[in-house]
Amino acid sequence: MNKNSIIGFILIAAIMVGYTYWMSPSEEELAKRQFVADSIAQVQNQRILEMEMMAKAAEEEEKAEVLEKESVVIESPEYSDLQSKYDKFANAAAGEEQNFIIENDLLKLELSNKGGYIKTVELKDYKTYDSLPVILLDPNTTRFGLSFFSNNRIINTEQFYFQPSDNVTSHMVVSGDNSLQISMRLYAGGEEGALKTDSYIEYLYTIQGNNYMFDFTINMVGMDRIISANSSFMDLNWYADLRRQEKTVDQFNGSTIYYKFYKDEVDYMSESDNDEEQITTKLKWISYKQRFFTSSLVAKEAFDNGNLKVYEKENPGSDRYLKTMETDIELPVNLRGDASIPLSFYFGPNKFYTLKSYGLDLERQIPIGWGLFILAWINEFIVIPTFDWLGGYGWNYGIVILVLTIMLKLLLFPIAYKTYYSSAKMRVLKPEVDELSKKFPKKEDAMKKQQAVMALYKRAGANPAAGCVPMLLQMPILFAMFRFFPASIELRQQPFLWAHDLSSYDSIASLPFTIPFYGDHVSLFTLLMTVSTIMYTYMNNQMMASQTNQMPGMKTMMYLMPIMFLGIFNSYASGLSYYYFLANVITFGQMFVFRYAINENKLRLKIEENKKKPPKKKSAFQKRLEEAAKQRGQNQRR
Repeated sequence: MNKNSIIGFILIAAIMVGYTYWMSPSEEELAKRQFVADSIAQVQNQRILEMEMMAKAAEEEEKAEVLEKESVVIESPEYSDLQSKYDKFANAAAGEEQNFIIENDLLKLELSNKGGYIKTVELKDYKTYDSLPVILLDPNTTRFGLSFFSNNRIINTEQFYFQPSDNVTSHMVVSGDNSLQISMRLYAGGEEGALKTDSYIEYLYTIQGNNYMFDFTINMVGMDRIISANSSFMDLNWYADLRRQEKTVDQFNGSTIYYKFYKDEVDYMSESDNDEEQITTKLKWISYKQRFFTSSLVAKEAFDNGNLKVYEKENPGSDRYLKTMETDIELPVNLRGDASIPLSFYFGPNKFYTLKSYGLDLERQIPIGWGLFILAWINEFIVIPTFDWLGGYGWNYGIVILVLTIMLKLLLFPIAYKTYYSSAKMRVLKPEVDELSKKFPKKEDAMKKQQAVMALYKRAGANPAAGCVPMLLQMPILFAMFRFFPASIELRQQPFLWAHDLSSYDSIASLPFTIPFYGDHVSLFTLLMTVSTIMYTYMNNQMMASQTNQMPGMKTMMYLMPIMFLGIFNSYASGLSYYYFLANVITFGQMFVFRYAINENKLRLKIEENKKKPPKKKSAFQKRLEEAAKQRGQNQRR
């Protein structure tokens, strides 16, 4: 290393030492920095302490909730704390929960003094698919109460203890035409430990002995001193977890919320997905509807508006859980003096005539094809009355479906005969139609060929559309049956032959695996329906093949449809598959009868006689059709 390099290193070291000394902080600056660091550490420690305190408080609160749920006696809060939180309702904020059982001929209700509402309902005449009582509402999660402001505090009545009337006992029974009236009152005001009886909210239940519907009246007495007299409404909150009653879920008749607009139509929310709707107009009633049962809240006048929610919980915590319904509706109320809000509850089955008897359009919850009026008319005025009449004889419902199918087939017999007779005419004329095809083999002569064929049909007195129109007339009945049978509560848990429940699938064998689009079981009625439909398709194709050439792919499609129905109907109501199977069998019988009744040789002679008759004068409509056809032909040639 030379002299210059050594000098350079010394200078660099000197500069670095000088820079370090020059830039080092003074004692004052070090003290200031230490103060800042200590302050930051203190703030961080304070935050950690606050977070630990909050976590501890949350843990203690959670423990308190667990203790309360386990009915462990804990020390009551001070009256001053309750008064600070609930104001005039402090006296009703503490107490001991009591449940009261009310039974009539049809229902068994459980009423709680905490919140004063009905926690659950049992339908006495029905059982679940596994023979348990039908419980409409889950008693552990059901909530029902009024929400309003009192002295800048939100009050929800479901949190408070109501006082039952003197006639209320732990178990009450009413029967026949008798009625029972039960009052639950939430008192407001008074000194510590004392109730002021001139200001209260009353839930008044009037239950008849033989009715699924009962009155529920909310009375507001002296509440103008508690709630602002300017308030024109109160919020009514109703939350319920529905319980699963059936073995299968019907995708076309699922659980959801139905509601009726005031003096208007009935509407409903999604049956398959989570849904929420904000209703801004008046409502007449709201229903938590299951496949065969419903829980309805009816306004004698109207609800102002409502926020409706239906959804499925991710972790319901119960294998009986079906779906969650939640409603927040506004009740119109005038608090300038005493006020009364008359309502009604309906807890019962979705039986058409039972719901219709109340005159509230509650029967519109039963999906019998309301979206297409002709389906609803067929079911409402033909199928349901006939089904109800036949069921009144006490027959097994498999026999009822058989008789109903025969009656419908007799009703449609003239249409079926007309269809077959038209097909026979077309088969007789088939050779002559083939000759015309040979006469006009070119594509540009298609219009001439069509005109010649139509002229032949006209001379012979045949109408190609005569076979299609009768079939179209039968389609609404087939679709009406598709809507009726799965929604009919009369078929629920009704056995027939190997089927244990005609409203569910009839499994004759369980598979150790699941076949996509089919399932993990074998339904015999569905198999019989599919086989009979394929046989009918084959016979129909044989008849049609002798009349005209089918479109490419149509034959395959006609055989593919029954296979698709096999997958759809395998987990569907066995009563519907049974009906379609019977309809196919009766149709086979009709076809054999028609084949022997209609002599094609005699029919051919009759057609020849028709050809000899002078042509009928063309109507103005026929002339216009022919002119339009000629014009189309000219345009095609151009």
